[in-house]
Amino acid sequence: MKTILPLFLIFLISVSIQAQEITGDWNGILKVQGAQLRLVFHIEKTDTGFSSKMDSPDQGAFGIPVTSTSFENNRLKISITNARIEYEGTLESEDKIVGVFTQAGQSFPMALSKNALEKEELKRPQEPKKPYPYLSEDVYFENKNAEVTLAGTLTLPKEGNNFAAVILISGSGPQNRDEELMGHKPFLVLSDYLTRNRIAVLRYDDRGTGESTGNFSAATSADLATDAEAAVQYLKTRSEIDQTKIGLVGHSEGGIIAPMVANKSEEIAFVVLMAGTGIPGDQLLLLQQRLLGEASGMNDNQLDANDIISKNAFNIVKNSKNPERDLSDLMIETFRSLPKNQIPNGMTESDFVNAQVNQMTSPWMKFFIQYDPAPALEKVNCPVLAINGTMDLQVPAKKNLEAIKNALERGGNENITTKELLGLNHLFQESKTGLVSEYASIEQTFSPKAMEEILSWIKEQVE
Repeated sequence: MKTILPLFLIFLISVSIQAQEITGDWNGILKVQGAQLRLVFHIEKTDTGFSSKMDSPDQGAFGIPVTSTSFENNRLKISITNARIEYEGTLESEDKIVGVFTQAGQSFPMALSKNALEKEELKRPQEPKKPYPYLSEDVYFENKNAEVTLAGTLTLPKEGNNFAAVILISGSGPQNRDEELMGHKPFLVLSDYLTRNRIAVLRYDDRGTGESTGNFSAATSADLATDAEAAVQYLKTRSEIDQTKIGLVGHSEGGIIAPMVANKSEEIAFVVLMAGTGIPGDQLLLLQQRLLGEASGMNDNQLDANDIISKNAFNIVKNSKNPERDLSDLMIETFRSLPKNQIPNGMTESDFVNAQVNQMTSPWMKFFIQYDPAPALEKVNCPVLAINGTMDLQVPAKKNLEAIKNALERGGNENITTKELLGLNHLFQESKTGLVSEYASIEQTFSPKAMEEILSWIKEQVE
């Protein structure tokens, strides 16, 4: 689930060596919140000094120009102006530079080497290894109205037929079929567990992500719901699947999307909401912002100031015919009264305001701020399991589970199960703090007790 804090693209930096040896290719691995990005910097000598370009193979980006490259007294400085990125490193040997990458006040150590570097193998003991004891097939299906081709993986037990099946619907942001984030692959682990227990699973790359076509940045939750509808129609073409036992399992934003799909079709046999939301988007973001801020050590004055800014911004998005213009005016006025230390280092007030406005007025955010999931939930008639962890700071358990249950009951649904799972965070990991920064450091990808809850409940519905 997205936060309202500005999101910055992680990019690059470069290197140096003793004047005559700085040129050439340098390799680094940037580690941010469990993700590892390989970087290759190409440095050339010019008449006036040096110039650089960067490759980021894991992002499919090559030949990115560097604004400036300088090297004095064994100290390398590189900057990329439009991304507000700086790198400073010290040459320690012919083939090693040790330095720090900084963007918008956030710093990350990164060393560069003349030698090719391999990513560290993260300890993820739950990830399944091939050969699997079940069938795994790469599949493609169409969302014809949106002119999108979706790519995914269908896993099936090796023996038998007429399997109950689930479609996994990912959380916010462009996610691949494994819902890969922070070095974890929750959907890979969950699909493996369910299929080993004779439940077929379809998981797919979000539109515009992985092998799927389309434009993710222009999509809202409602658009993504049509992709999930296309997944349902695809499963109905498979002879191995019992068409009366197709269910939806949505995580985070997927827990918003699943009810959108289920209330339009009597073909959905059951729905599982994992950290799904039951309260309007603007209320959720305010609650999320405060809980994450408290857990990060912000004081009451900072929390209150953030609340004022966000409430005003959300009201403009909800009520204004021109939120881009009105938000800009509001934020400029608001930030004039804030201490300058509220704006991240390395950013001007104008840049910070623009980043906030761009995020607030994106199609996804505008829809999310305005969206109340209750009416969709009121129309869901099939059995529903809603689970959440008590350590979830992004979609707080008690308030959302109560809202989900109340909405379902208002609609007359009598088959409702809600459960708070002790000690689990937003990713359903056993957690100490619930903070996003903790996700990557936890070896566990998905709590076994959460998977057991899901499996046992699904079996009750289909058997």
